[in-house]
Formats: sequence, structure tokens, C-alpha cells
Amino acid sequence: MTRTGKIRPAVDLRNLHKTFAVGGGSGVRAVNGLDLTIEPGEIVAFLGPNGAGKTTTIDMLLGLTRPDEGEVSIFGRDPATAVASGMVSAVMQSGGLLKDLTVEETVRLVSALFVSPRPVSEVLARAGIADIASRMVGKCSGGQQQRLRFALALLPNPDLIVLDEPTTGMDVEGRREFWNAMREDSSRGRTVLFATHYLEEADAYADRIVLVSKGRIVADGSAAEIKNLASGRVVSATLPGVDQMRLLGIDGVDDVEVRGDRVLVRSNNSDAVARYLLNSTTATDIEIVSHNLEDAFITLTGDTLTTVGA
Repeated sequence: MTRTGKIRPAVDLRNLHKTFAVGGGSGVRAVNGLDLTIEPGEIVAFLGPNGAGKTTTIDMLLGLTRPDEGEVSIFGRDPATAVASGMVSAVMQSGGLLKDLTVEETVRLVSALFVSPRPVSEVLARAGIADIASRMVGKCSGGQQQRLRFALALLPNPDLIVLDEPTTGMDVEGRREFWNAMREDSSRGRTVLFATHYLEEADAYADRIVLVSKGRIVADGSAAEIKNLASGRVVSATLPGVDQMRLLGIDGVDDVEVRGDRVLVRSNNSDAVARYLLNSTTATDIEIVSHNLEDAFITLTGDTLTTVGA
């Protein structure tokens, strides 16, 4: 908070640039003039295809690498100071665990690194792993190990938590419990920034979605607002032996995809497509739906989201 009483942004990234040298060439520009402000208590999904600049941006936010140009501020502090003071924690996708310790021993070991950590029993319960506290880390499933990383991130009671593929390896119920915990923490003021390839998680749990492509933010808003940026609808029908060229010739059709006997037509004139299917083909089970988050993602980035990359 400033002297005037104004609350500082949880994250304030200004005109970030980062280029990595490759061979003897001019290098690869991973981040290209990125601006992002996140207010305290927001849950923000940070999405983009491989090579979009997400991981590089997160690394700069955490102080793991420095921008070539631009400024990074976490609650008004530089990243190194914010991390050292326990204001920021991160849950990364892999690494950082000793397989020969138990879950509880791991948490107690890391707890000793902080001045005023949360109680070990509390973070174990919060992460949903109190019942496996005596289990060796090496015997834990991928989802359980990810929950352990979450418990470790909670130890300093951070104001901002950064999550990179936080639910990898978790089953459906585990993912739901994890995000319910995140939502509860956010209601208490904690800020959450997460990268994921589960678009349904971003759709269901994020207050705001930031979509990155080629080192720049191409969309920023609620899930509904992002979906609305991809105009049109999807008309689907069962139609064996479909004439794709005929469908592509209908005014307003952007794309035709065939999945077995099912055809999916993306168009900003769904009425014309449906009229053609009903009157000129033997199509059955015709459905018309609005674009989902994946459709918007593809439209805005020209790519599909598979895994989180640089």
C-alpha cells in the first residue's frame, strides 16, 4: 500500500522484453513488449501455445531471469525482495523433491528455511495430503507430489502464488478439490497466477484470462469476454461421406472438420449452414453451439494448446 492508502498491484509488468541468443544469429525474442497488471485477490490464468513467452515471463516475475528491457514489480517490490520476504511462492511442474524423505519430513525441512512459517500440520491439511504424511516421496503418485509442492509453497503464507501446471497428474476429484482451495484462498486476499493446458480449468476457476502469443498479450478478460472474441458458432452433424468443399463454399464458413461420421463446421452464419444440412443432405443429429474457450484460443493465437512451454 502506498502513503496515499492506494493498494499496490500484486503484479505490475511494464514493457517487458527478453531475447535469447541462438547460435550466431540474432536470437529468439521470447517476450516482446508485454504489459500486465494483476490486482490483489485475482485468480488469473496465463495461457498461450508453446513458445508464446509464458514461462519466460513467469521466470522474470519470480526473479529467475532478468528482462532485457522493462520493469517487474511485485506488491511494489523487486522480485528478489518479494520472494526473499515470503510474499511470493511458486508451484512448478517438476523437480525439487527428495525421494528418500517422507512427505512430512520434506515439509518440515523446508519449513526450517522460513522465519515465520505456517504450521506443518496446517499446510499438509490444506494441500490434502495429511493422510499420506508418513509416505516416502518416491512412493507418491505424480498428483500427490504436485500437492506436496503446493504444501511447500504455502509455508511462508504468500500473498502471491504462481502455479505452473499445478494439477498435472491429479485425478478429476483432486483437481476440483485443489481449485476449491485456491478459490477459498483468493477470497481471503491471496493472488493466484497460473499456467495450464487444461482449458476447462481456466474457464471454470479463473476470474480473468490472459492470452499470450509471440511474446505479446493478445487478449485479456473474463472467460466470457475471451470467448466472444472468437465470432461465430460451431454447427455439427452426423453426415457420412460429407462433401467438405461444398460446405466450405457456404457464405460465412471458416473451417470444416471431419471426425469419423461427424462433421464440425465453424461459421459466422450458422443459419445458412443448418439450412443447407437440413435441405440438401442426409445429415442427422444437428447441433449448433457457441464457441468455447478452445475455439477462442485457436482463433486468437492460430495454434492449439498442448503443453506449457517457453
